[in-house]
Amino acid sequence: MGLIAAGWIIVLLLGGGIALDRTLSSQVERNFDEQLEYILTAMIASAEIMPGGEVSFNRALGDQRFLEPNSGLYYQINGTEFEPWPSRSLWDRTLTLQGVEGDNEHFDSEAHFYNSDQFENEPLRIVERTVILPGSETRWTFAVASATEDIDQQLQQVRSILVWSFLVLGLGLLVMAMLQIRYGLSPLRRVRAAIQKLRTTGENRITEPLPTEVQPLVEELNALLEHSEKQAEEARMHAGNLAHALKTPLTVLTNAATARDPNLNEAVFRETRTMQRHVDHHLARARAVGRRAVGHARTNVRQSAEAVRRAVERLYPEGRLDIAGGKESMVAIERQDLDEILGNLIENAAKYGGGSVFVTVDADEDSEACQIWVEDDGTGIPEADRERIFDRGARLDTGKPGTGLGLAIVRDVAEIYGGGVTLGESEDLGGLLVVLSLPRA
Repeated sequence: MGLIAAGWIIVLLLGGGIALDRTLSSQVERNFDEQLEYILTAMIASAEIMPGGEVSFNRALGDQRFLEPNSGLYYQINGTEFEPWPSRSLWDRTLTLQGVEGDNEHFDSEAHFYNSDQFENEPLRIVERTVILPGSETRWTFAVASATEDIDQQLQQVRSILVWSFLVLGLGLLVMAMLQIRYGLSPLRRVRAAIQKLRTTGENRITEPLPTEVQPLVEELNALLEHSEKQAEEARMHAGNLAHALKTPLTVLTNAATARDPNLNEAVFRETRTMQRHVDHHLARARAVGRRAVGHARTNVRQSAEAVRRAVERLYPEGRLDIAGGKESMVAIERQDLDEILGNLIENAAKYGGGSVFVTVDADEDSEACQIWVEDDGTGIPEADRERIFDRGARLDTGKPGTGLGLAIVRDVAEIYGGGVTLGESEDLGGLLVVLSLPRA
């Protein structure tokens, strides 16, 4: 920001300085030329023809410098048939005029200005005009010349004032820009100090009042801290639950081994299966939490359901599985987690149902959440057992293989993403109705 401000200040001041220099220089030169033309007009007005035909002044010119040799201000009158009449200030020199000598001889009815270097180390600014005076047919060329040393000094003085003024102005603007940047970014330094305070004092929120410009940043930081705190709490809870779940099987195995139980093999097999269920359940939750923290996901429900159907049809080729509903419905959940949820629900419906499974994607389009219905034609689940079936390891039909973790994983992963799952009775097929609600992407 400082470099950009400095660059623009330099460019604008440089452009403005050049424009102002040209304007002032032009004005000084114009004033200088107007003074020369005024003297030339006064000369012509006071000129008259003498009896001998030569020109003379009927009154003396007012500027004393015409009488001082080499004063820097000169005049000269040239006539076609007469010798040049120079001012006393020219002393033994004469002016070479463009209008009467060389190939450029011409008649200047108006004042003609030009620069000349005919005098060594004394550049001149000359104005000349050609007139025919009353009582004479001779073309008279009146010229006034002035050394440009004075105008050069004026221009140098003007440019010196401009340079120093613009330097001071530029430095002042740079200082003001830097102060403005520092003042404008001071809230960010206060945010940094507040974050340092969080790290050193152990506070979990930024409560210091800050300007409204950075308040959205503070709110996002507090939301991030809350999210991180929630994730840490979830991790501690999962670790504690897993440790508690593994503690009982390990105790059983330890006691059986210590007592040299003859049924140790059966106990090991039973308890290790229990521990495996707990580990699978908590790993599924941990993966869902980790993927949720990566960012906002977008998954097409219909595509996930079709992929799950192809896998389930290979396991249960005798069953019938139909899918209907919106093909463009998107949910805010990772594809792997949605595949796992739908896989558990559809596989359970095919395994425990009567052979027919019907999946409806976005069954209620007016709902804020995307609802996915999974129905089967089995015996369903009694209303008294519908809450208990979500417990880890809970199984109503022990005659078929399973771990009892499918619905528990479905509920936990759905809740991690802000969704939910409920059980009911299918009106069309007569079996179980699973209503899965997931946030729309």
